[in-house]
Amino acid sequence: MRGIAILGSTGSIGLSTLDVIARHPDHYRVVALSANRDVDGILQQCREFRPQLAAMADPDSARALERLLAEEGLAIEVMAGRAGLEAVATHPDASDLMAAIVGAAGVLPTLAAVRLGRRILLANKEALVVCGALFMAAAAASGAQILPIDSEHNAVFQCMPRNFGEGLARVGVERILLTASGGPFRQRSLEELHEVTPAQACAHPNWDMGRKISVDSATMMNKGLEVIVARWLFDAQPGQIEVVVHPQSVIHSLVQYVDGSVLAQLGNPDMRTPIAHALAWPDRHESGVGALDLLAVARLDFESPDPRRFPCLRLAFEAISAGGTAPAVLNAANEVAVEQFLAGKLAFTEIAEVVEQTVAEFPHFAAEDLDQLLAADGRARALAEQQALSRV
Repeated sequence: MRGIAILGSTGSIGLSTLDVIARHPDHYRVVALSANRDVDGILQQCREFRPQLAAMADPDSARALERLLAEEGLAIEVMAGRAGLEAVATHPDASDLMAAIVGAAGVLPTLAAVRLGRRILLANKEALVVCGALFMAAAAASGAQILPIDSEHNAVFQCMPRNFGEGLARVGVERILLTASGGPFRQRSLEELHEVTPAQACAHPNWDMGRKISVDSATMMNKGLEVIVARWLFDAQPGQIEVVVHPQSVIHSLVQYVDGSVLAQLGNPDMRTPIAHALAWPDRHESGVGALDLLAVARLDFESPDPRRFPCLRLAFEAISAGGTAPAVLNAANEVAVEQFLAGKLAFTEIAEVVEQTVAEFPHFAAEDLDQLLAADGRARALAEQQALSRV
C-alpha cells in the first residue's frame, strides 16, 4: 500500500490519477490533495478518498473548504497558500508525489519532496524547465526517483534501457524522437492564425487537457518545453532530441539506437496509461484505457514541424542551448502571454512574439541557485506583461 499525495488534484492529470487509484484500492491510498480554487471539486474528492490533508493555493478557498468539511463532519486538515502546497508535497505518509500543478507554482513544493528522497511522478514540466540542473542534482543527492508522466517522456522512459542514467552514448542510444500532434492548426493557413480564438486553441484534436496546456500544444511551446525536460530527464544534448509531427497521437515517442533499431511506445491517447505505468512501476496495473486497435488506426503519418507555423519550438531549442536563466525566462514569458491570449488581450500569433521579445531583451546569466532562477522568473513575467500591454 503506497501513500499518494497529489499536487493539482482537480486538474485533468489529478482527476486521471484518482481514477487509476480508485481502480486499485488495495495498492494505493490518498493521503494529501491540493487544488487552486476548485472548492467543490476537492470537496468531492475528500468525501471519496478521505485524505489526511487538503490544501488550497487560494486562502479564501481554503477557508470555504474548511467550513464545508466541518459541516459534513470530515476530520481533514486544511491548509492554504505555498505552505499548504509544500505540506502536501512533503506529507510524512506519502511515499509518492504526483506533481501535476501547471506552471512555475509547482516548482517549490515538488523540489521540497525531491529533497526528501520521495518518488516523484512528474507531470509538472516547469520544475525541470525552470531549474533542471538544480532539480536533477537534488534528486541525485537524495536518491529521489523521477518517473515522467507526460505521455512523450513516459514513452521514452519505457523505450530506454534501465541504465540510461549512465549516459545515452554509453547505453547505445543515438537520439530521442518526441512526437507532436501538431495541434488544431497544423493545416490552417498562416494568414488565418492571427484570428484564432481561445475556444479554437483549446479544442485539441486528440487529447483532453487544461486550457493552458491546450494553447501550448497549439503553438507547440508545449513540445518545446518537453524538449527542455527531456534534456534533463535523460541527460541528452539538444542535438540528440528531435521533434516529429504525428497527427494520430498513437506513437507517443521513440528512441533510436546506434545499431539502427528504433523502439516506439504506442497506445490510445489517454493520460491514464502513463499515470498507471508510473504508479505501478516497475510492475504494470490496469489503467481503464482500452487496447490500441491498429486495424482501426489503419495508418501512421509523420512530418517535420513547420518553423513558420511553430516559432515557439525554435525559441525553446534556442533557450536550452543558451542555458542559464534562458529556459526560465522562456517559460515565464509564455505563461504570461498565454494568460493574456486566453483573456482576449493578445492575438494567437502574438504569443510567440511576446515570448521572443522578452527572451531577447532579458539579460541572461548562469544562475547558481534557486533564488536567482525564481528572481529571473519574476522579472521576466513583469517584462512580458509590459510587452503584452504594449500590443493592446
